[in-house]
Amino acid sequence: MGEIDAAGEMITGALLGRAVESAAGEGHGHGGACLNCRTELVGPHCHRCGQAGHVHRSLAAVAHEILHGVFHFEGKLWRTLPMLAWRPGDLTRRFIAGERARFVSPMAIFLFSIFAMFAVFSFAGISPPADMRGVNDYPMAAIKLEREKVVGDREKALEQSRDPGSDAGDRAETAKDIADADARLKDLDAAAAQLKDSASQGVTKHTGWHALDHLIEKWQNNPSLMIYKFQSSAYKFSWLLIPLSLPFVWLLFFWKRQYKLYDHTVFITYSIAFMSLLFIVLTLAGKIGVPASFIGTAATLVPFVHVTRQLKQAYALRWWSAVARALVLSFFIFFILAIFAVILFLLGAG
Repeated sequence: MGEIDAAGEMITGALLGRAVESAAGEGHGHGGACLNCRTELVGPHCHRCGQAGHVHRSLAAVAHEILHGVFHFEGKLWRTLPMLAWRPGDLTRRFIAGERARFVSPMAIFLFSIFAMFAVFSFAGISPPADMRGVNDYPMAAIKLEREKVVGDREKALEQSRDPGSDAGDRAETAKDIADADARLKDLDAAAAQLKDSASQGVTKHTGWHALDHLIEKWQNNPSLMIYKFQSSAYKFSWLLIPLSLPFVWLLFFWKRQYKLYDHTVFITYSIAFMSLLFIVLTLAGKIGVPASFIGTAATLVPFVHVTRQLKQAYALRWWSAVARALVLSFFIFFILAIFAVILFLLGAG
């Protein structure tokens, strides 16, 4: 099922990316009138209402639309990926300058890469542990184990009390053991009930902020579920990394008026897309047995080199200036990821 899920995520990512990707440079002319508003067509789409000039009406057309969306998206993708890998700054600059028909837009390749990354994680079996136990589970488990032991001792004592060959002293000692076991069981049951009551009476005060204390309590009681929700939120809200990164990239160039916020957004989106694709490659490399030392080195060096090259090419910097800004940006990234993690943590309160 992991392979099927991964394939489904890949196709979904391609289709979703295609949905936000413009079709500039890919159209074919159609004659006649628009089927929606009856305006005379002068191209593949109606210039009045925007509807496509050619529509399908068959079940085969559904499959055709899927294949068309995926493979036409891939046509641009294979032109974009080499640029994204080796000339990321040139790709950024050319897209900003208006050269958009040849390349996948930043948001489209971002969506595709995020879906593909989580699909590969699913394929590789990277998922949160399902058997983590909350802090309250451990004393309850200890009580359960102790109770089972006491019940076993009591059963043995009962068997001995039924032995017709035992003398009065043995019977008295056996009766004492049974009484001790009954008292021990009563204490254990009382402790278990008290533990359950304390867990149901409300949130333990950790910080004094009720909402945060409630969230901490949820993480303590069911860490497996919360880690799953954390991963799911990271998947759904990964786009937040773009606006979170924007102020930090702006700080690197705020005195250069020729660069707008849009330019920085394109830079950030392409950069995050590359990092997602890099994680895919490294995950697959680990799956086929590439040494962990090599993967760790690549995971450390490649992002910095890529960001440096993208900064130099996109903003026409000298090498020393690009390296300095890449170092500062690397420092900023820790803050960005920390803020993102806090947001995901708080989303777990829902």
